[in-house]
Amino acid sequence: MSEPLIAVVDDEEPTRAMIGDYVGMNGFRTVTCDGGASFRELLARETPDLVVLDLNMPGEDGLSIVRFLKTETRIPVIMLTATASLVDRVVGLELGADDYLAKPCELRELLARIRSVLRRAASANSAPAPEADTTRRVRFGTKWLDLDAQLLWDDDGGSVQLVQSEFSLLKAFAENPRRVLTRERLLDLASARDSDPFDRAIDVRITRIRRKVEPDPAHPTVIRTVRGAGYIFSPEATTATKST
Repeated sequence: MSEPLIAVVDDEEPTRAMIGDYVGMNGFRTVTCDGGASFRELLARETPDLVVLDLNMPGEDGLSIVRFLKTETRIPVIMLTATASLVDRVVGLELGADDYLAKPCELRELLARIRSVLRRAASANSAPAPEADTTRRVRFGTKWLDLDAQLLWDDDGGSVQLVQSEFSLLKAFAENPRRVLTRERLLDLASARDSDPFDRAIDVRITRIRRKVEPDPAHPTVIRTVRGAGYIFSPEATTATKST
């Protein structure tokens, strides 16, 4: 089995060369791209196993590329940005990026995060296929969570794609209904313990999930906040909402 292919997309030649060389010396194949255009040319030829992506580039910026990757593919993304902007970080994570590092980054830490994200992706992709005529679904507000397909379904049969971090959180709630889950516990259940940005972005991800499943996201009843404690999934909230 060949080594995973890591694409490094950065408009700064010294940065992408340094990252590409270091990652390449540590057991991975690497390819470097100087921007969105060359990266899309790469995608037309082959599919990388993970993308290390600078957010602030001329032409097509990194946020546009994250949006494309998370809409059209399941390729994991680690964001890099020199601005250390909270807005960039939150928007990137909202779009579905799997991890985040500020530039200049410590190369050993970047390597550790690459390995961590690849492990999570491999674990998700190696889940056993469902048996014939067997569907595992859990009701979440206006949607059904399909645990096998990792999709949300509405009552009319329409599907909503989930990024891996969203599915992991919903699965954690599905397996622990009516139980208060602290942010620490959610990190453990979602297998994100070694990914620092998740510590600061759980609330952002819960907000995004609520927009997909809550009858009224401004007044959540399905995934509720327990002040000073964490979050709780209330399966019965859907029935109560429909009966009113």
